[in-house]
Amino acid sequence: MVGGFQDAAKIPELRKRLFFTAWMIIIYRLGIFVPTPGIDTEKFARLFQQSSTTLFGIVNMFSGGALENFSVFALGITPYISVSIIVQILTTTVKHLEELQKEGESGRRIITRYTRIGTIGLALFQGTMISIGLESQGVVAEPGWQFRVLTAITLTAGTAFIMWVGEQITERGLGNGISLIIMSGIVARMPSTMGQTLGLISTGEVSAFAMLSILLFALGTVGFIVFFERCQRRIPVQYPRRSVGRGGMTQAMTQYLPLKLNSAGVIPPIFASALLVFPATIAQFGGIDWEPLRLFMASMHPGTGWYEAVFALLIIFFCYFYTTIVFDPAKIADNLKRNGGFIPTVRPGKDTAQFLTRTLNRLTFWGALYISVICILPTFFYQELGAQSFTYFFGGTAILIVVGVAMDTVSQIESHILSRNYEGFMNKGPGKVRGAGRGTNVKGRLIRR
Repeated sequence: MVGGFQDAAKIPELRKRLFFTAWMIIIYRLGIFVPTPGIDTEKFARLFQQSSTTLFGIVNMFSGGALENFSVFALGITPYISVSIIVQILTTTVKHLEELQKEGESGRRIITRYTRIGTIGLALFQGTMISIGLESQGVVAEPGWQFRVLTAITLTAGTAFIMWVGEQITERGLGNGISLIIMSGIVARMPSTMGQTLGLISTGEVSAFAMLSILLFALGTVGFIVFFERCQRRIPVQYPRRSVGRGGMTQAMTQYLPLKLNSAGVIPPIFASALLVFPATIAQFGGIDWEPLRLFMASMHPGTGWYEAVFALLIIFFCYFYTTIVFDPAKIADNLKRNGGFIPTVRPGKDTAQFLTRTLNRLTFWGALYISVICILPTFFYQELGAQSFTYFFGGTAILIVVGVAMDTVSQIESHILSRNYEGFMNKGPGKVRGAGRGTNVKGRLIRR
């Protein structure tokens, strides 16, 4: 990994992308310390401390500590994630959105525009409800509609800025911008969380043996994630000999179609957490006194059976849902058929699509089970040892996001480096052949019948 970053620093384009990504993340991290006007920070800190062990700990994790400070980024990227879930679900049910999805890049730009508009609307609604709830909690210096409007606009502007930063990182930087923003918030809070836990050792609340067990468990979790993220099913694809140009023939070859065990990546736990914290945010800060919602809040604490069961079901659902979006077996089968490729013992076309669907469903089942275990088991382990502060920023969801996003970013860096080295080899090496046409392969040698 370190070698990959060293090689990236030698390539001007990659170096520019790395610096741009770093600056965007630094700007985002500075923004979490800009407070929202009109809030009594001391009273809000006490209010948050009372709710830090509930779902608001997860909200604080996704906002990178911005909710704890109630900064202009207090809403974080959660509204964008929530709207993205809704839009992607509607894409499979609404005909207009489904047609836009099939139009390629132009259609995706329109869907992205819808997502942005929905994000602004949801952030305005959440900001208004939060401002009303804060007034009822007595943490506002001067209550009134002026405070409500100012808070709603401020929080919405913060969410819009984070959304813009994420899109800029994706387009002009390295990796997925939204995932990197969430990862940066988690990583930035890890040292302080570690310090709080070490402080518990000095007070005797946590023993040194328990702390050692926690650290070893966290390292084991990282190794477990790395192992399963690299697991894949390699399906052989054969290509027969065929004519090229005038009188040339390509050799028969066997390639492999890799299907990852976890095709959905870190999206399922992020989406599941966003859905769980949305009603909690509205209920706590919106001042809604609805009995079913209050009972839901009382039973949905991280570490409780109901919460973990619902969380696991949502993870499994989003694993299957997101996998169907990123991988289309029918399209893959059609491309293989048009290029003359086929899977041994499987007929091209419809049978190939069905085979890929069955294989992908089996892999997704085990992948969803693996993500559920990773996101749930550490929570019970840390709570059993009395280190509740580890639950959020060192919990399974946090570590999965950090490791998964880091591996994805490093893979993109390696792809850039490999592509550049391949271009240099083709331009300088013996494989460069002008007008390589009839009967020549990549190295420029004649292939005879």
